[in-house]
Amino acid sequence: MNLNAPPFSSFRHDRLDLYYLDEGDPAGAPVLLIHGFASSALVNWVHPGWVKTLGEAGYRVIAIDNRGHGLSDKPRDPEAYRPWVMAEDAVALLDHLRIPEAHVMGYSMGARISVFLALAHPHRVRSLVLGGLGSGMTDGVGDWDPIADALLAPSLDDVDHDRGRMFRAFAEQTRSDREALAACIRGSRDLVAEADMGRIEAPTLIGVGTKDDIAGSPHKLAALMPNARALDIPGRDHMLAVGDKVFKKAVLDFYAEH
Repeated sequence: MNLNAPPFSSFRHDRLDLYYLDEGDPAGAPVLLIHGFASSALVNWVHPGWVKTLGEAGYRVIAIDNRGHGLSDKPRDPEAYRPWVMAEDAVALLDHLRIPEAHVMGYSMGARISVFLALAHPHRVRSLVLGGLGSGMTDGVGDWDPIADALLAPSLDDVDHDRGRMFRAFAEQTRSDREALAACIRGSRDLVAEADMGRIEAPTLIGVGTKDDIAGSPHKLAALMPNARALDIPGRDHMLAVGDKVFKKAVLDFYAEH
């Protein structure tokens, strides 16, 4: 685990101050990283070694703190967290950095945001890596209202829903704004139609842990797309798959092709 925090910068979009890091080789092909729910650029990409791995491989590594997360501003309106709204934050960051096209990689909620980005701005996406979200992209990932309730409960001791406890503990560990996260979870769950997945022509790698009980099948999602392949990340659940060495190697091999 890499605990050294790189410097963050900010830009303004949609009346919010949004923070990001810009590391690696400035002349390298850019990779835009979009983290998952209740996480941040640090927790999702720096600490598990992604920024280091991609930088050492010669890429320019850009990671955004999504609205409601990390250092970025934290609105409390669920409508502020629709995935197509957060996708526009990511595009605005590319505009801010004058990057016309990037490899886009998202994990969990970040994978959903990445798909909305690819649908709205296909010319900005050189390739897609979708981690921690398979057929849940189109079919849903279960009832998340108990997670919003868990985030707003007086304490962890008041939460008896297993997945709610997991996310409440994670939010406390990351010192997150739990009210903003509850708004985010209520606003960010829009599904993608199967026909829309079929419109994404960018080369796509979909990686899901074999013990992930949230994501759904990466193979089922890949089958909907014209240029996608699935990756099983052995023995990993939703929380642990993100930093897995099998996942990292597969992504580096994938980028070498594209």
